[in-house]
Amino acid sequence: MSNIVAIVGRPNVGKSTLFNRLLERREAIVDSTAGVTRDRHYGKSDWNGVDFTVIDTGVHDVNNDDVFQGEISKQVQLAIDEATSIIFMLNVEEGLTDTDHEIHEMLRRSNKPTSLLLIK
Repeated sequence: MSNIVAIVGRPNVGKSTLFNRLLERREAIVDSTAGVTRDRHYGKSDWNGVDFTVIDTGVHDVNNDDVFQGEISKQVQLAIDEATSIIFMLNVEEGLTDTDHEIHEMLRRSNKPTSLLLIK
C-alpha cells in the first residue's frame, strides 16, 4: 500500500504552499484570497527517500455560507478517508477557531495518524 498524506486546515494556513514545497514545483494555486482551493489536488513527492502521494484539500469551514461549501467539505472528508496519514495545519497566532475544532473532530473520528503543523 502506498503512503498518502492529506494536508488539511482552515483557510489561508498555507496548505497549498506546503503542497507545492513537497512537490518542489508550483502546481497548487497560492493566493491570499481564502477558498481558492475547492477540490482535492494530488501530487507525488519524495522526502528523504520515501515516495508518497500528497493531497492538497479545500477548506472545511463551518462558518462559510458559500453555496459550494457542502461539496468542498465532502472533498475534504474523501481526502481524509483516502489518506494513510494527515498533516493538520494550525495558525498559532490566531488561536483555535470553530473550524479548527470541527476539523479536529473529523480527524479524531478518522483514527488516522495525524501530525500537527503549527505556523504563524
